[in-house]
This record gives sequence, C-alpha cells and structure tokens, in this order.
Amino acid sequence: MRKCVTHKRPYESYDSAESALIEARTRFDYAHNQGPIAVYRCEDCGFYHLTSQGKMNETLGKYLASGKIKLQKEADRWLDKLNKK
Repeated sequence: MRKCVTHKRPYESYDSAESALIEARTRFDYAHNQGPIAVYRCEDCGFYHLTSQGKMNETLGKYLASGKIKLQKEADRWLDKLNKK
C-alpha cells in the first residue's frame, strides 16, 4: 500500500475514494457533524483522501437525504445478527 506524509489512507482514484466514503458512512456511527464528508486530491502524494472538512460530497448528500445510508446500516445490522447464529 502506498503511503502519504499525511498518514491518511490513499485511494488511487476519485471513484474508489468516493466508494470508501459511502462505505465508511454506512459502516460506522458518527456523531452529528463528525466523520468524513468529502474526498480531495492530496497535493503531497497525488492520491485521494477522505476528509471531514469542506463541502459535503454530492453523492453522499444524496444518499443521506434519500435514506439509503440508513437503510444500508439496518441491512448490515440484520446480516450481522443472522451471521452470528
């Protein structure tokens, strides 16, 4: 895996970083106004990173507004319960 002086996880493309952003928001329970909300290209390494600063990623905003993130969280919880049996 590549490294960056920022110690943030690098993603080779915008699309892969955006997918990681959506997955992070689905997988983890962030407090209000916490957690990653956007993707940016790093000036140090040239790859993409997630950030909690700036304007919210458009795709993430749409997923949150439509309830897709909430539905996926609930589906994941049920899958975890079923897999533990």
